[in-house]
Amino acid sequence: MARHGSARGWYGKLVGAALGVTVLATGASVWTAQADPTSDSPPKASTPATSGNVAKPVSAIIAHASDAGARGVNITIDDGPDPTWTPQVLDVLREYGVKATFCMVGTQAQAHPDLVKKVVADGHRLCNHSVSHNTAMDKASQAYQKREILDAERMITEASGGIRPVYYRAPGGAFTPYSRNLAASRGMRPLGWNVDSKDFERPGTDAIVATVERELRNGPTLLFHDAGGDRSQTVQALRRLLPRLKEQGYTYGYPVR
Repeated sequence: MARHGSARGWYGKLVGAALGVTVLATGASVWTAQADPTSDSPPKASTPATSGNVAKPVSAIIAHASDAGARGVNITIDDGPDPTWTPQVLDVLREYGVKATFCMVGTQAQAHPDLVKKVVADGHRLCNHSVSHNTAMDKASQAYQKREILDAERMITEASGGIRPVYYRAPGGAFTPYSRNLAASRGMRPLGWNVDSKDFERPGTDAIVATVERELRNGPTLLFHDAGGDRSQTVQALRRLLPRLKEQGYTYGYPVR
């Protein structure tokens, strides 16, 4: 999720009450600034999310490219899973034969393990989107960042039945060299985006479609949401965009790892 509204985003009050544990063109410059792989050495990983399941380290550079090549497009879905909207997003993806990357908040995954398993069963990839969706994580201590990333990894892996997240997307893009290196040491490639569909603001289906079509020149990774409020506009926008982009010669893929 991009930085919208207050620093903690829409999960702040929910987690505060419920959580007992602690490039192209215009979009490229901010990610370039965040993506310096030389700062901080990789932190030591703590206990694996699942016993005996050791992740292979990956690059700490923030990924934007698609494994589907020059005409590839990556659909990424943030902030869920949500019992109302995630099933509808899955239905649309299934209808058009598109695979996506779901960036899940740890508490949401823990609350809806059945949906996490459905996402996996449909062939989509999992992404760690932290425990509490604090978009000011880059201002927090390293100890806090570590808890947010590793606890979410554990929650998502347990909810999925043992399938690990293979990306880490910082809430609001609030990466730090420390968080990128920690995630990468756990096999989770830091994941950015090139096109923010602005669906979180609910501007209308036409506006979401127009934003994606206008901004697609910036790069292949598209950002949508399946939680945080009424996502009916997102569902309808995906229903229009997925076949339209395919007709224009685009191929759907996953972010590079």
